Amino acid sequence: MNRREFIKVSTCAAAGMAVAANNTVIPPWTKKDPIHAVLLHLGHNMWCEWLPDELMGTLGDGAKPDLKLRVKEELWRRVTDSMAEKKLNMLVIDIGEGLVFPSHPELAIEGSWTPDKLRDEILRLRAQGIEAIPKLNFSATHDGWLKHYHRMLTIPKYYEVVKDVIRDVAEIFQTPRFFHLGFDEETVGFSHGRNYFVMRTGELWWHDFLYTVKCAEDCGCRPWVWSDFGWDHPEYFKRCPKSVVQSNWYYDECMGGFDLEKDTTPHRKRLKEFWDLEAAGFDQIPCGTNWVGHVRRQKNVGADDVIGKLVQLGRKIIPDERRLGFLMAPWAPCDNEENTKKNLRGVELFAEALKG
Repeated sequence: MNRREFIKVSTCAAAGMAVAANNTVIPPWTKKDPIHAVLLHLGHNMWCEWLPDELMGTLGDGAKPDLKLRVKEELWRRVTDSMAEKKLNMLVIDIGEGLVFPSHPELAIEGSWTPDKLRDEILRLRAQGIEAIPKLNFSATHDGWLKHYHRMLTIPKYYEVVKDVIRDVAEIFQTPRFFHLGFDEETVGFSHGRNYFVMRTGELWWHDFLYTVKCAEDCGCRPWVWSDFGWDHPEYFKRCPKSVVQSNWYYDECMGGFDLEKDTTPHRKRLKEFWDLEAAGFDQIPCGTNWVGHVRRQKNVGADDVIGKLVQLGRKIIPDERRLGFLMAPWAPCDNEENTKKNLRGVELFAEALKG
């Protein structure tokens, strides 16, 4: 970058503007419309394991990391084009190993996008009316994208890497309004069958959570997280900063419904959290899905009903001033036709739900 280019980039960043790889200036995002967001995976190594090289061959298929980026750009564009067509205005990009981090290029795999490539995609999305928001998952059970660093939690090197990658992403996205930090499913149950897992509890969990939140805030981004910790830790509603946007997710996997008085399933606590977060005064972006879990698969029941019921519930119990919008998470990579159909179906269902 020459001196003139450096001055241009620095000036635009200070003014809240973004700059694409071709030096095109992207004006700051100023829309105040309700958020209608979809989650898509650029990377997919959140649920894998990284072991010493001589043991990598012992991993089962479900635990093996991708060594080549699985996302196919033409499929990615089909989904995002559909979002634009249906006037959905935000894409939460689950980055994982999908980016060559400037500070830690060792986290990349074959096909990981360069910073310039991601910047240009952000610009393309913005031209379609879609605000791109980054997501990096720092849950100890969903951080396989950190490769061997995911076995280094709570030591100085880990904190250094966390700070570095958040800063990298915030700079590439030119200080996005929000930064999704994950933090879901960090329990023993979601670590079943792993060779190695960490579950932080007590003050250690709070230390790491608040450290990561501060890293995002120091970069000028509002933190956004999954609200799982509150299901079993009532202190969450007092200790979590109100600046943190909450996405409680409820997929009605146990088929208990969306009526709190009638739901007697083990997942009732997940449903109840929408009320708990509202009582505590948090801003919320409730998350629904068209992903079909184990119970619904066994009963041969799809999940097309979930997002519509969730939108109805959210509009009923969360006031407009604290309901920032809704999030649809199909949980399918853009890697083949079958998964792309799941994503496209999720977009369609979400758009229909928002009209209801």
